[in-house]
Amino acid sequence: MSKAYDPFENVQTVMEKAVDVGKIDKTMFEILKNPQRETKVYLPIEMDDGSIKVFEGYRVQHSNIRGPFKGGIRYHQNCDLNEVKALATWMSLKCAVANIPYGGAKGGIRVNPAELSKKELCRLTRRFTFAIADLIGPDKDIPAPDVNTNSQTMAWILDTYQQLQGKQCSRVVTGKPIELGGSKGRNSATGRGVVTAAKLALKADGIESLDGIKVAVQGFGNVGSNAARIFAHRNACVVALSDVSGGIYCSSGLDADEISEFVADGKLLKDYNKDDVLHISNEELLLCECDILVPAALENQINAEVAEKLKCKYIVEGANGPTTAEADEILDKRGITLIPDIFANSGGVTVSYFEWVQNIQELTWSRDEVNQMLEKLMTESFECILEEKKKSNCSYRMAAYIVALRRLLYAHDIKGLFP
Repeated sequence: MSKAYDPFENVQTVMEKAVDVGKIDKTMFEILKNPQRETKVYLPIEMDDGSIKVFEGYRVQHSNIRGPFKGGIRYHQNCDLNEVKALATWMSLKCAVANIPYGGAKGGIRVNPAELSKKELCRLTRRFTFAIADLIGPDKDIPAPDVNTNSQTMAWILDTYQQLQGKQCSRVVTGKPIELGGSKGRNSATGRGVVTAAKLALKADGIESLDGIKVAVQGFGNVGSNAARIFAHRNACVVALSDVSGGIYCSSGLDADEISEFVADGKLLKDYNKDDVLHISNEELLLCECDILVPAALENQINAEVAEKLKCKYIVEGANGPTTAEADEILDKRGITLIPDIFANSGGVTVSYFEWVQNIQELTWSRDEVNQMLEKLMTESFECILEEKKKSNCSYRMAAYIVALRRLLYAHDIKGLFP
């Protein structure tokens, strides 16, 4: 019987391998193997029918050696402490790769938000904010949206925190509505970053355009839907999409804009019907003929078994941790290029940083300014990763981890230990 997937063990395994491949001094490495703080809270909520339910919530702070903790909050029925620990660790690495002055954190509540009303979600969010209010703050720990949370969730957190503090404090969250100090371009930033990462990877292989490149996107939430639309706007051919209900496929290309409008009404892809569009399973999407596969759902989607059967040429990770360490080795042997999550989906946290800076300066930047700066920073990050890849003769994932760990461990080394 195969061992159950453990996301935190997976990220630790990859970090340890990167330290060896990059010949990194291990003196300070033990500090990064585990989070600085793990918090579990129990959240009693009055439901609309008058009953009381208690939900379990988490906030894990992995490292703040390079700046305030930063990381999203997800609502999912399978969320647990180990998953959040892994996500917080990936955030530390992601911010270091992006070279922005943040550390890594993550939060979550074990809940299926589809089963709660909007009022119940509001009460749950406010109770969670109250429970972790001492941990978060504009210069301490700054939450953002993640799976099944959005700008409305951030607005509830912002208002609750400000009520507790008795003053305005827009910097305490990012990904909030523009009317409350959010940044233009933030909603699409992670998906846009995925497309930028794909373009950079293709260019490194001498492919200058996305024209006609076949793309399959697993997951049609914020990241996947925006990535699909932006790929289509860049003349790529989006051949497959999926959500929790299943997938759809069309060899001549799907209309990503039309499909985004379709699901915006709360509909699922299983209900989308059109000539030449086939309904497929999630596994069939992963294994379909395409140039670029974008796993943009949850972790542990591409395991060793799936990796052996993939037909894509590139994988650009829109989700956090969608590929296991065992699958990485198989992909390397098969010559499939993988652009890792800690770089590929860093667009969201990068534009969150822009939002935070705008709040500090009390300025508003245009969407074009935000998008241009995002592409500039991601290009600079990719150049560092590519240089390390060539130097260490390793995969893009190993190179990204080496770059991130060197920056994190250097910060620990020059600051030293306290007390």
